[in-house]
Amino acid sequence: MIFVYPEGSFAPAITLYSPIFTMRILRIERRIGYAHTGMLLQILFWVLVAGVFYTYAGYAMLAWLWVRLRFSRRGTKGEPDTLPSVSLIIPAYNEAGIIAEKIRNSLSLQYPPNLLKVVVITDGSTDSTPALAASFPGIEHLHQPERKGKIAALNRAAAFVSGTDILVFSDANTMLNPEAIRRLVVHYQEALVGGVSGEKKVLRLQGSAAAAGEEGMYWRYESAMKKLDAALHSLVGAAGELFSMRASLFQAIPEDIILDDFYISMKICERGYLVKYEPGAFAAEKPSMSIADEKERKIRISAGAFQAMKRLGYLANPFRYGMLGFQFLSRRVMRWVFCPIALPLILIINLLLVLRQDTPPWLYQGMLVLQSACYFFALAGWIIARANGPRIWVFSLPFYFTFMNLSVWLGFARFIKGGQSALWQKASRD
Repeated sequence: MIFVYPEGSFAPAITLYSPIFTMRILRIERRIGYAHTGMLLQILFWVLVAGVFYTYAGYAMLAWLWVRLRFSRRGTKGEPDTLPSVSLIIPAYNEAGIIAEKIRNSLSLQYPPNLLKVVVITDGSTDSTPALAASFPGIEHLHQPERKGKIAALNRAAAFVSGTDILVFSDANTMLNPEAIRRLVVHYQEALVGGVSGEKKVLRLQGSAAAAGEEGMYWRYESAMKKLDAALHSLVGAAGELFSMRASLFQAIPEDIILDDFYISMKICERGYLVKYEPGAFAAEKPSMSIADEKERKIRISAGAFQAMKRLGYLANPFRYGMLGFQFLSRRVMRWVFCPIALPLILIINLLLVLRQDTPPWLYQGMLVLQSACYFFALAGWIIARANGPRIWVFSLPFYFTFMNLSVWLGFARFIKGGQSALWQKASRD
């Protein structure tokens, strides 16, 4: 097949890459004209750039301004006169290396012992986790040999502690600060608060893999965003490492759910309640052992994100759910769907605009240089991470940003194939 290109057309640049795409571009150029095609590409380019900017910075700026302009502000309440009863639920699958430390940490929390029940559920564990948990007299230990997954364990534990006021879920590999429970329950003095999420902290350990080290920086950014979300209206997704809710709102979770923390928190919001954020209650965990472990974790989370959007996507409707819909759209749909698609399109369209003759060359050449530098630094960051070299932020930040968005694509592929199990995924930690 012989293609005849208009003078100055960018189509030859991508003929070898995609003949079908080339033919479509030629049809557009012939139908609406070469100049109009360039204009449409420029509009699309800046819309995509604006969308990415909004996702990572614009929403934060808008939320901050919105909160600042509010006429009424609610101050932080003090500790209630009567403390609620709390059940701390800890699912632990093959956690022999950490479970004893976790239980000691839980029993040392600064909360009245008569109001705090610690429940450790070790279903399906094949190592010494059940025996270690059973050796502590101050806890409730649940165990059955069959492994049904984390969701089944949570459902069973929640039914076991019926009658308690507040449920607190915490991962076995995280340690809580002593006043964590007290800081969480303060928020339940407001009738509309249905859940409260603590903060996740990733410890910075010398010698950790670069991707693992930047996980901590990402969570500091995410913590700042959660503060804004809670101040604006509600969180749109809690941190499963430390999350609490009113026991009366707990509903059995479908056992195939991958992201239990996100699903539970959004179902609470769907019923008209708010999920608040308490940075004074935190769960600290060690970073992933390697880039491969962090990659697997990110892919699993991404697959779970697409599953959650398929089942809860109706919440991203500001006309029906108001501020919750606006936040879901801005914080989840834009992050999980829009940006991973927009980023490669921005690069491709930028290249096409540089090759054209009817666009400002300095503008799009400059944008292409910026993008190329970002991906070059990301590649350098990946090489440094593979060699377990020193963390240099100018390389590691672009690397982790690119790493996260690539993981979304891989997670989407796994979700489409149905290859992500809801069974516990135990990641190696330093």
